[in-house]
Amino acid sequence: MGEWAFLGSLLDAVQLQSPLVGRLWLVVMLIFRILVLATVGGAVFEDEQEEFVCNTLQPGCRQTCYDRAFPVSHYRFWLFHILLLSAPPVLFVIYSVHRAGKEAGGADAGPGPPPRRRCYLLSVALRLLAELAFLAGQALLYGFRVAPHFACAGPPCPHTVDCFVSRPTEKTVFVLFYFAVGLLSALLSVAELGHLLWKGRPRAGRRIARLLDGIARPSTLAQRRCFVNLRS
Repeated sequence: MGEWAFLGSLLDAVQLQSPLVGRLWLVVMLIFRILVLATVGGAVFEDEQEEFVCNTLQPGCRQTCYDRAFPVSHYRFWLFHILLLSAPPVLFVIYSVHRAGKEAGGADAGPGPPPRRRCYLLSVALRLLAELAFLAGQALLYGFRVAPHFACAGPPCPHTVDCFVSRPTEKTVFVLFYFAVGLLSALLSVAELGHLLWKGRPRAGRRIARLLDGIARPSTLAQRRCFVNLRS
């Protein structure tokens, strides 16, 4: 649990820069993903290879059938999922600390939108892309049901072998739960991204209005001079 606590502390630092929707995403990430996977997921999936039983004693057949049934373990797939989802927020924290050090040293931020806000917007977009990619990967690799029976054929098995998965119903419930949490997380990321873009929209509108006003003024002055010359 030490590594989970360290990752949780890093993600907790992101909420200082996050809007309300981003903080809700952090709650879903810390409680419904990290905590549930660390406490329940390990007990459900860590022994799946040992409990994968086939009706044959042919050496290597059971291991080959398990690899065909589960190319990537559910548990390791979700661990990699969490690590990849945590990478953009953690990189944002590192950038924020670096930026705060430069601002404390008197470095000029320069014109344009705040770099910290742009970096946070990029981290949310990358997080959303990673979420959608893993949702599609989970659906393609495992589907939405863990079948209790798997028929395996091919070398080194001498014939078609029947293999059986332990606790298929419990694992199916966990797979559906984790997929539903992924959908919720993706919706929160979409809402946060839309909120950030909408929040930055008035500033862009004001800049466009100023630009159009600056373009229109010389034309108005030229028209006035032309009108004065015609009258004289």
